[in-house]
Amino acid sequence: MAGFEIREKEQFAADVFRMQVHAPLIPPAAHAGQFIIVRADELGERIPLTLMDYDGADGTVEIVFQVVGTTTDKLSLLEVGDCLQDVVGPLGRPTEVDGLGRVACVGGGVGIAALYPIARACAVAGNDVKVLLGSRDRPHLVLYDRMQALDATVEVATDDGSVGIKGFVTELVLRAIKEWKPDKVIAVGPVPMMRAVSMLTKEQGVPTVVSLNAIMLDGTGMCGTCRCEVGGETKFSCVDGPEFDGHLVDFEMLTSRLGAYKNEEQESRKLFAASAETYRHRCQGDA
Repeated sequence: MAGFEIREKEQFAADVFRMQVHAPLIPPAAHAGQFIIVRADELGERIPLTLMDYDGADGTVEIVFQVVGTTTDKLSLLEVGDCLQDVVGPLGRPTEVDGLGRVACVGGGVGIAALYPIARACAVAGNDVKVLLGSRDRPHLVLYDRMQALDATVEVATDDGSVGIKGFVTELVLRAIKEWKPDKVIAVGPVPMMRAVSMLTKEQGVPTVVSLNAIMLDGTGMCGTCRCEVGGETKFSCVDGPEFDGHLVDFEMLTSRLGAYKNEEQESRKLFAASAETYRHRCQGDA
């Protein structure tokens, strides 16, 4: 395969991976909150992945992904030295981080990786940052060490109680609102989590921004695949977002659109599973 070389690969959990990829044109233009679109091979689909980190010195970008479909199945089989077919970006609008005051950065699941550069940028901009993380267990609490290294307070909730409190991240959000009184909340993670956080902060009157993980194709606003409803208006996640006012997002529509191709996705994964070993050998140049 020719393309963008994988420099590092790390497995956080059975279904969660981090990759560092050489893509030298992206880091100089990248900002927190933006994303890239990648293609694993010449026949692959295009999927959006948040820029977890970017280094202009060595021209690399870092991504974290969870194996949920055929493309992420393929990515999980690639190793250091293999190459992605395409890496396009940076795309989307950067996070606004200046002059926010007290910011509660809320992350859930793999969304923690997307939250990391946002929390870092908020801290670097001089805001008072509290990072609130939710995860099913310790292996899925990605980038916990990097979050702890930030100039921020970090609190955790896990489903099994292995780290922090046993419960949901919304419990941490409510406590922060009552005791710390944030000026703004930024939430990134699964749609149910972002919806729950937005409902809670709306009741408490705290401005909230969420990052929408809509289905996406071209990433330039041309195809309309990533359309969503915000405040009764149609928006495109790729060019108008990915961040929007959480109190105005139509989460019911977003959930419906995210599930539009579930049957096709399941069939695709079944077909790929039958040829996964052949794909691995082809990546290694054996076939």
